[in-house]
Amino acid sequence: MSTLDANGLSLGYDRFGDAGDEAVLLISGLGVQRLRWADSFCERLAAQGFHVIRFDNRDAGESTHLSSAPVPDFAALVAALNAGRVPAVPYTLYDLASDAVGLLDGLGVSRAHVVGRSMGGMVAQLLASTHALRMRSLVSIMSSTGHPGLPATAPDVMAMLMRPAPDPCVDEAGFLAHGVAFARRIAGSGFPFDEAAHRAVLQAELIRTQGSGGMARQIAAIAATGSLRPLLARVVAPTLVVHGSDDAMIPPGCGRNTADHVAGAEFLLVEGMGHEVPAALHDQLVHAITTNARRRAC
Repeated sequence: MSTLDANGLSLGYDRFGDAGDEAVLLISGLGVQRLRWADSFCERLAAQGFHVIRFDNRDAGESTHLSSAPVPDFAALVAALNAGRVPAVPYTLYDLASDAVGLLDGLGVSRAHVVGRSMGGMVAQLLASTHALRMRSLVSIMSSTGHPGLPATAPDVMAMLMRPAPDPCVDEAGFLAHGVAFARRIAGSGFPFDEAAHRAVLQAELIRTQGSGGMARQIAAIAATGSLRPLLARVVAPTLVVHGSDDAMIPPGCGRNTADHVAGAEFLLVEGMGHEVPAALHDQLVHAITTNARRRAC
């Protein structure tokens, strides 16, 4: 376990490859840990000549959990947004972007290729919009701009996401079954579902979890940040947007919308991919990330 202090927080991270190579920063999604960027994926990317860095966002894994902050009241959050007010939340995605910059600073990395998935894709878009000089390239995977009116999460998926999981300290088997069922629902139809692999990741995340309420605070951060679309005109880094045709969590129209608002962006729709990065896609995604990294900036 490696940790680094940034913005008053401790961030857990791992590195793969030669620190002298160009850096690739991998940003994780909502409520999950850096382990979702599988070791095999990171190793394949490092083999292409990159210094790969994956880390836990605040409120996840081995990074600082803001457990003393209140769990957001979602009814009050929605009411504030509907009234046109900025809700009071512990932090926004801007803070997560600042954490990423702080991590790069602490590791002595001046510029990086930034790859984000789901919520991490939104953080990556923010980095490209507000910290352009730190960016070599941008890849946003299965993500969104959060703009109003975009295709919504499938209702049953949203219900599963918001349904409390069993307490793993009391019912670990129930907790794992809950997590595997959700993973199965959001997986795509084009690739085999590896239940054993999903169960192993969930168990590994349990060992590293240090607090509670983190996912709720991250959901509130997304809601309070609002639409990123007005910022995307500032993006000058070579940009690739990747989305799965079967994504029921963040439908592919959301990814298309991101690509449509970044000058020169390329859009890759992966048939049969859902809201995950299955092992069968590692080589294809590594190739796509590497190709984008070699493009000239606009």
